[in-house]
Amino acid sequence: MMLRRDRLLLSVTLTAIFTADLYFVLLPKLRHRQPGPGDGGCICPSSRGTNFTIAGYSGLTTPWPSNTTSMDLQGMEVRATDNPTDWGSKLGRLFAHPLYNIQTPELVLEERLLQSEEVMGYYRRKVSRWERHMKLYSEAATLLEHQATFDPEASWLKFHLGINRYALYAREDPTITRLLKDMQSTTVISADYTQDEKALKGACDCTRVVKPSGYHLKLALKMQNFGKAMFKPMRQQRDQETPDDLFYFVDFQRHNAEIAAFHLDRILDFRRVPPVVGRLVNLTGEILLTTHNEDLRSVFFTSPANNTCFFAKCLYVCKTEYAVCGSPDLLEGSMSAYLPGLSIAPRISIPNPWIRSYTFTGREEWEVNPLYCDTIKQLYPYNSGNRLLNIIDMAIFDFLIGNMDRHHYEIFTKFGDEGFLLHFDNARGFGKHSQDEMSILAPLSQCCIIKRSTLLRLQLLSQDRYRLSDVMRESLGGDALQPVLTEPHLQALDRRLQRVLKTVHRCVRRLGEAQVITTDFVDTSAMPESVKPVSAPNKER
Repeated sequence: MMLRRDRLLLSVTLTAIFTADLYFVLLPKLRHRQPGPGDGGCICPSSRGTNFTIAGYSGLTTPWPSNTTSMDLQGMEVRATDNPTDWGSKLGRLFAHPLYNIQTPELVLEERLLQSEEVMGYYRRKVSRWERHMKLYSEAATLLEHQATFDPEASWLKFHLGINRYALYAREDPTITRLLKDMQSTTVISADYTQDEKALKGACDCTRVVKPSGYHLKLALKMQNFGKAMFKPMRQQRDQETPDDLFYFVDFQRHNAEIAAFHLDRILDFRRVPPVVGRLVNLTGEILLTTHNEDLRSVFFTSPANNTCFFAKCLYVCKTEYAVCGSPDLLEGSMSAYLPGLSIAPRISIPNPWIRSYTFTGREEWEVNPLYCDTIKQLYPYNSGNRLLNIIDMAIFDFLIGNMDRHHYEIFTKFGDEGFLLHFDNARGFGKHSQDEMSILAPLSQCCIIKRSTLLRLQLLSQDRYRLSDVMRESLGGDALQPVLTEPHLQALDRRLQRVLKTVHRCVRRLGEAQVITTDFVDTSAMPESVKPVSAPNKER
């Protein structure tokens, strides 16, 4: 009788334990994994992606900024009711996410690149000099005359004044939208070679230059409001891929790659690429008839098809096969905003530690030494601060666009070693959608470190609700030259993003999260708990 009572008591106890486990443990987990249709706050892991996930359901748990351990994913998410207007837009949803609404600290004087009074005086002197020069050309019958005005409220000037130690422009700065429109439509009053093209004159021969100058033909165009943009003409059709036998240093420069790189840089929240927009340029009316450079005028000709064409002035490529032609006068190209002049905003150009060999047979040390990064970490300025982390940001950016031509990088000297890297000259990106050049990721795979903020945004862009290809397609849809990228190039972005995340995942499995992921957020404990935003970076990361 006693034995039966014990068995009954044991059965009741086990049943109670199982029921409690089911109610308090299993059911909440199932509810968390399968939200209701009205719940807009869950970011579910991609079924086809790496298990390096934001939600932390499986695989490697996402690290959140310090002092935000109570901030779950729902707290980071923007609900459908917050902004119904943007709910159908993945790009709007992305930019409404707290990761893209970091509160930048109030800038002090030293953190701004330029001061308003200094800049206004500098540009007024340049305008006066320009007006004096125009008087010398006023009687030239072959030149078009345009009325030019200096506007202190011009978008290009506001862009220059907005540059600070964190980025080239603020996230919500309306000046950038105005600047893109202005570069796309403002009347061109002058055309000339760029300064680096001018520097090749007299020293342009095959013994000193490997790549033909004609391959990177570009012009400096001055606008009616005295803004300035670099024009790179179309050299290649959208659906053409770089031939397998072509070396990266003789590849064509693609105008659409410059446009797409600006949009990707903005989506990644780096904001280190100067604004770029597409434009149809009249080669006769906006270049030939506005230039005062006789060298430039001399390389214009009319093709057998009666199209206006021009080519580079470099002596050994002064041939029509290197020319670009309009249809008959109109030619599409990219317009990149100029940065402030070096006399008021000095920059320094620094060789990339992972520079490639610009010869047909040579190889650099990083290509043969897997421990190369250990040496770099001992060298100034990579042995402290943010420089190496910024190099890795740049490598991730270049890998996504397929750019193998990052031989140097530039920084503003005013911001010193902690300044951000300018992601200049991206025209050799987007050459091959069918190939992922993993060697571009060498800084990440060899050093195995990454900023926490960069990783969080990459993870966010790997999710279906913020898929990188979708937000890029939407962002590029506003350009006059759409479609800027073909679908295979957009799909390649998603594939490469997964490769970046898998590279980080391997590093974490080998070295541990603490050694790989570098915290770059400040304390957020003073912020409100309701939809608490991620805090601003400690300096520039």
